[in-house]
Parts: sequence; C-alpha cells; structure tokens
Amino acid sequence: MPFEIPPLRYSLDALEPIIDTQTVEIHYTKHHATYLKNLNAAIEKHPQFFEWTLEKIMSNLDQIPEDIRTAVRNNGGGVYNHNVYWASMAPGQSGNPVGKLADVINTTFGSFNNLKAEFEKTALSRFGSGYCWLSAKNGGQLLVHSTANQDSPLQEGIMPILVIDVWEHAYYLKYQNRRADYIINWWSLVNWKEAEKQFAKVN
Repeated sequence: MPFEIPPLRYSLDALEPIIDTQTVEIHYTKHHATYLKNLNAAIEKHPQFFEWTLEKIMSNLDQIPEDIRTAVRNNGGGVYNHNVYWASMAPGQSGNPVGKLADVINTTFGSFNNLKAEFEKTALSRFGSGYCWLSAKNGGQLLVHSTANQDSPLQEGIMPILVIDVWEHAYYLKYQNRRADYIINWWSLVNWKEAEKQFAKVN
C-alpha cells in the first residue's frame, strides 16, 4: 500500500498566534503532501519497499535501489521529518519537559534553559534549509544537532525526540527573515508528552 501522512492532531488554526493558519495549511497540504506524492511515485518503481515502514527505509537507505535512492532520501525524509514536526507541537502546552526526559535534560545540559540556548543557537546557525533536533542515542544519551535539507537522524542511527523545521516555508509568511523570533516562540508549542513517548523508545 502507498505511504500516507498522518492527519494533523489539531485544527489548522490551533497553533495561532505562534504559527499562522495559512502557513500550517500550505505547509501541511502542499509541501508535506508533495513529498508524499513524490515518495510514492519513486517507490512504485520497486514496490516491494511498500512493505517496509518509512522508518526502516530512512534507516537503511543503502539498501534502496540506486535509481530511486536520491528521490527516496529527499522525499522520504520530507515525509518523515514533517511527521515528527507536526507531532512535536500541540496547542495549549505548558512549556516545560516532563517525566524522565526532563530529568535527563537537566543531567545532560545542566538545565532546561541551557538546552534551549544550545537548541536555539543550533537552529539559528543552520545555513539554508534544514531542521534542528533533540535526539537520543540508544541508551538515552541526548544530543542537539541539525540536519540539512530533508536528511533525518535515522540516517545517523539515532532517534528523534522533537524537531523544529527551519526551512523558510515553515515561518516566512508570519516572521519573514526573523527566524530567531520563530524559534524562540516555538517553545510554547512543544508537545513534551509526545517527546517523552519518543524518548521512552530508546531509554
């Protein structure tokens, strides 16, 4: 069966005023959907890979046939990364990490504020298009890092916990060139309960 993108867990206007309705609509129904269409078109040439999960594909790109590998890397990454991005956010959030993830953040970075500072610096310094992630290695070691274009942590063998999309289409309608404002405001949308679920998979 062709891959699908998960439905949004909230309405298109639910992330207002941090992320405007029009940006969410265009981002989800145009950008994300186009990556999905292109991914399925590529996999149709080797349909046995529809039996794989998207996570398995992105973790094993060296096993994808060379004639579709670049298309799958770019478009599969586009689908997967956006799946994580939308799940990383929710309206009405507390703004603070929860559970064991909160404890490990304090142990690893010294404080949540230290994590925020490192994350914001990393997200702001991503040249061009890409993402900034809080990820975890097997065993639960946390790290903040950035990937270019549609590359994902799965290609590095690590598990994403949460992510901010810093492609311009993620923020430009509202923030124009003020990426820093978008990044700082984004914290009030972070779905820490979902992040804790992701962290539990590797800890």
